[in-house]
Amino acid sequence: MRVEHLFRYPVKGLTAEPLARAPLAAGETLPWDRAFALAQGDAPFDPAAPRFLAKQNFLCLMKNAAAAAVTARFEPATGRLALALPSGEGIEEDALDAGGRERIGAFLTRFMGAQARGQPRFFHVPGHAFTDQKRKGVSLINLASLRDLEARVGAPRSLHRFRANVYFSGLPPFAELAWVGRRLRLGTAILGVFKTITRCPATEVNPETAERDADPVAELRAHYGHSDLGVHATVEEAGEVAVGDGLALL
Repeated sequence: MRVEHLFRYPVKGLTAEPLARAPLAAGETLPWDRAFALAQGDAPFDPAAPRFLAKQNFLCLMKNAAAAAVTARFEPATGRLALALPSGEGIEEDALDAGGRERIGAFLTRFMGAQARGQPRFFHVPGHAFTDQKRKGVSLINLASLRDLEARVGAPRSLHRFRANVYFSGLPPFAELAWVGRRLRLGTAILGVFKTITRCPATEVNPETAERDADPVAELRAHYGHSDLGVHATVEEAGEVAVGDGLALL
C-alpha cells in the first residue's frame, strides 16, 4: 500500500492544505490539524478547560455548507492565517495572537450571517485539537473504496468531501474496515486503528461549489449497507509520513 495524498485542516470546517510530509507524534494529530475553530456563541467551550465538543458547536460543513467556499492557508513559522472568499475578500492575521483571532472571528461571523449563533469566538488552545472524535489521531481513506462508490453511483465524489488526512492505494475496496483493533506502519510511525469513520451530512457539500448536491451517506447505505468510509487511528509510536511512503498492517 502507498500514501497518495496527505492533508491537514488547520481550521475546523475549512479547506485542506496538502502536505508533502509530516512528523507524527505519539497521541497527537498531524501538526496543526484542526488547531483552530470558530465556536458558535452558544457553544459551551471553555479555553481554560478545553474538551471535546460535537461539531455542531462550531462552524462546520454539516451545518454551514458555505464554509466550503472559504480558502484557508496557515503558516506555522509565522502563525499567519489567511482566509479568502470567492469574491476576493479576505483577511490575514496572526492566529496565535489574541487580537488576530478576534479579527478572524469577526470576519467569519460576518461571513456566516444568519447562521451565526450569538457571538461566535475563534479559538486556538495549545495542546487541544478540534477533532470530530474524542481521541486525537489520524484519519485514513482507501482510494479504492472511494472509486468503488463513484462507480456504483455513476458520478464523481471528490475526495475533499471526506476530509481525511491520509489517502492511500493498494487495497481492495472497503477492506480497511476490518482494520479496527489492528496496528499498522505508516511511513516510519506505528498507528493503532480504533474505529471506522461513520459519515455525516458534511459529505453532502460539494467542495468546489459549496452546495449540497449529493448524499454520500445514503449512497453508502444503499450500496454497502453501512455509512462508513475510512478509519481513525491513533499514533502509538512517533515517526514521519510522506507522500509516496508505504503503509502496511503489522
